[in-house]
Amino acid sequence: MSEDERLLASDKQDDDAQTDSTLRPQTLAEYVGQDAVKGQLKVYIAAAKKREESLDHVLLYGPPGLGKTTMALVIANELGVNVRTTSGPAIDKPGDLVALLNELQAGDVLFIDEIHRLPKIVEEMLYSAMEDFYVDIVVGQGPAAHPVHFPLPPFTLIGATTRAGALSAPLRDRFGISAHMAYYTTKDLSQIVTRSAAIYNLAIAPDAVHEIALRSRGTPRIANRLLKRVRDYADVADMTEATQPLVDKALTALQVDSSGLDATDRRILQLMITQYNGGPVGLSTIAANIGEEMTTIEEVYEPYLLQIGFLQRTPRGRTVTKAGYAHMGAIWPEEKE
Repeated sequence: MSEDERLLASDKQDDDAQTDSTLRPQTLAEYVGQDAVKGQLKVYIAAAKKREESLDHVLLYGPPGLGKTTMALVIANELGVNVRTTSGPAIDKPGDLVALLNELQAGDVLFIDEIHRLPKIVEEMLYSAMEDFYVDIVVGQGPAAHPVHFPLPPFTLIGATTRAGALSAPLRDRFGISAHMAYYTTKDLSQIVTRSAAIYNLAIAPDAVHEIALRSRGTPRIANRLLKRVRDYADVADMTEATQPLVDKALTALQVDSSGLDATDRRILQLMITQYNGGPVGLSTIAANIGEEMTTIEEVYEPYLLQIGFLQRTPRGRTVTKAGYAHMGAIWPEEKE
């Protein structure tokens, strides 16, 4: 196996869904980016602490990798309370939810990632827990079964989702605070890469930091993942500092181009340009052609392509923009003779 292949194999084993705990900021002051969200939360947290009340329930939504889990942990730290973390698919039945709620003290935070994937019966139990801090459960079976009113201490539910539209209206309306996590600027990502490199004890040139930030799809999780791979290349090459040429070599091996597009992004654009004249193309058609799930395309790849202006959504399907054609080195149809 070549050096590039070995490093690529290492990258595949890297768990994109987790960020090293050492990289996570602990306070709002340390948290880079999301300034509008942070500004609002500072006020809400300060007011809750001044009144000695639990913070209102918080919904964090946006594309994957933008720091929703980290923000939830920061909120708990700022409140000075304990936090219990779980995910929607992990709460299979009402008893699982009751067990979690039973462990909370007054003011504590319950964080549910992928909250849009909660089973309906569990979601309905959350309504009374969020609004009036109680749940009604049935104890026993058959003729001996009887309802039990189970009071709860005031707590804060923080829900995170990549699909806010998938939440039912009754659940969504019970969140008093709703915050949209936006893609990060290159400047903010450069700060994150610089901070992470210091934690990794990796010397890195400013232009190398900027290059990683440019190719990180506006996403801190990706920035940190790319930085790890650059560190691998620097270690193997016995370099005391990660330079811009080294970054370019590492990210080229990972098939990450100058705009942060990976091989799948380019396959989507190339398919639409060469086989469908740029669109419009339905999502199911794209998925069938490239062998990806529709939800993966819609939640992972499409948001960034829309954000940077390479794709557009129309009532008839997705279309590639003039900028998308230019990036792929293709001739815009209206400019062809």
